[in-house]
Amino acid sequence: MMGEVPFVLDFSRVGFTERALVGGKVASLGELLRHGCRVPPGFAVTSFGYRRFLEANGLEDRLRQVLASVAPNDLESLERASQQITGMFLESRIPREVQGAIERGYEELSIRTQVSDPPVAVRSSALAEDSEQASFAGQQETYLWVRGAENVLDSVRRCWASAFTPRALSYRLTQGISLDDGVAVGVQQMVHPRAAGVLFTLSPRTGDRSLIVVEGSWGPGVAVVSGEVTPDEFTVNKVTLEIVHRKISPKTAQFVPTGSEGVLVKVPVPEDLQTKPCLCDEEVVELARLARHLEQVYGFPLDIEWAVAENEAFPHNLYLLQSRPETVWSRRPRSSIAANFKDPLSYVVQTLAGKALSR
Repeated sequence: MMGEVPFVLDFSRVGFTERALVGGKVASLGELLRHGCRVPPGFAVTSFGYRRFLEANGLEDRLRQVLASVAPNDLESLERASQQITGMFLESRIPREVQGAIERGYEELSIRTQVSDPPVAVRSSALAEDSEQASFAGQQETYLWVRGAENVLDSVRRCWASAFTPRALSYRLTQGISLDDGVAVGVQQMVHPRAAGVLFTLSPRTGDRSLIVVEGSWGPGVAVVSGEVTPDEFTVNKVTLEIVHRKISPKTAQFVPTGSEGVLVKVPVPEDLQTKPCLCDEEVVELARLARHLEQVYGFPLDIEWAVAENEAFPHNLYLLQSRPETVWSRRPRSSIAANFKDPLSYVVQTLAGKALSR
């Protein structure tokens, strides 16, 4: 990227080559856009904006002093450092030039979406996040249904501070990630989801790469990610895109935003919806098709967050919210799924004939 380094960047202007500026999560969203996926619009507050925040408030030296005595397995030192750093960040002001850039980014998002004070997700995006070496899943904070420029600014500052929670500090030290790494933040329009969840381009139980597994429930994905509900599960043959197994679970609770600050609260799911599938078959197959295409492009198994918009028609109602390398089974040695067949062609033929999965 040539010219002056910006404090904010639209998702449409970034990809993996901008990871050092916008972090892994936002870089991945930019890549999804480049590959034609539907992603809610938004912008990144760059690591350059974070560096300017530290510099303007004289925080760099203070950070180094606090972090010098931290050890990854010493909970007391982690908590002490985290409290000190969080206090320093929340007492510090965002410099005027960075604040102005964030406010303009939010205003442009309002114009583009034709929504006054659009509700947004403010999401931490660490520079090493969502790489094949470190997923950072759940290590830093995300604030949902944030409305108004003042609340967005406050959430950005809290996301910066969340890079120094005890859990995040321990993770970075254990993974060998420098504590001097910058932190970017994504500001993204919220989707009003009828349903949401995660999918894997392999079986999360067995590591079988011939399958795609889609898990979901009613409302935002918080219920699935936090384990508040047992999600519906759809298993799809990656070759034929046939749904080969489905498990519909009783989904008794979901989350909904309330009030102007969009706090999410858990509410009961209406009784007539609790045992209904949260996705129709064509939505499952289309999500699987998108995931298969992205895995082919990237060349490794993926863990993808998705949402189905409440008031939009298929297939325009399907959004991808995050894509990261699958890091559990992908690191294990694997045997060929066609190992029991005489040659790869016989495996494909029998899979297409619907026989491979029953062997």
